Parts: sequence; C-alpha cells; structure tokens
Amino acid sequence: MRPFHLAFPVDDLEKTREFYTKTLGCKEGRSSDRWIDFDMFGHQVVAHLVDSIAIAQTNPVDGDEVPASHFGVILEQEMWNSLSKALKESGIDFIIEPHTRFKGEPGEQSTMFFLDPCGNALEFKAFRSDDMIFAVD
Repeated sequence: MRPFHLAFPVDDLEKTREFYTKTLGCKEGRSSDRWIDFDMFGHQVVAHLVDSIAIAQTNPVDGDEVPASHFGVILEQEMWNSLSKALKESGIDFIIEPHTRFKGEPGEQSTMFFLDPCGNALEFKAFRSDDMIFAVD
C-alpha cells in the first residue's frame, strides 16, 4: 500500500510542531514559515498555516458524537494500545475516550479521538485483523 498525503489547517506552527513530534512521535520533514511536513506512521501529513480554523460539526456514531471532519491512522492493535496508554499518561483531553466501538459486529474496532493544538480532530483506530476494515457482514 502506498502512503497517503493529507494537508490540514493550523493557526500555530510551533504548537503544531511540538504536538506532532513530541506527543504523537511523528518525524518532521521539510518545512517553511507557512507549512510543516510530518511522517505520520509512514504517511505524509502537512500542516498549513491559516488565519482561522472552522469548528468541526459532529455526527452520531455508535453512541458517540464523532467530529465529521477528522483524520488519523489505522494502527495494529498493539501499537494502538501503546499510543492510547502514552496519550493517557500525557494527560491529553480526549473528545472520545479510547474504547471499542461496534462490539460483536462487523467492523468492531478500538478507537479514540482527540484534538491537536489547533483544533483539528484526530482518530486513531485498530481492528483485530485488516479483513475487518471494510467488513459489512
């Protein structure tokens, strides 16, 4: 599978740099005074400096109000557990606490949501197997 590319708005590059490198452990790539590339688990995500950021709307999913605009990575379960533990220990404020969604159903998954320092919603999730990612039955 090839890496994906995602660009997202931020209103503070220094807070963004610290969060993505120190809190999430992303490696920093190229940058300028208006943007920063990050290696997020092998994918290229780019923070672009903007004047203001719109507040995300939510959508109900399995009992949670999920930010309609969000991004993240599907991790292997062990990596998800490690990241979840590290984020809890860091004192991060979760929008949606780490838990299992769709228990006993197709697509059962571990999930967690939190905001970066500029208000962008991130979701990290894990499935017991990759076959479950697009499961419908």
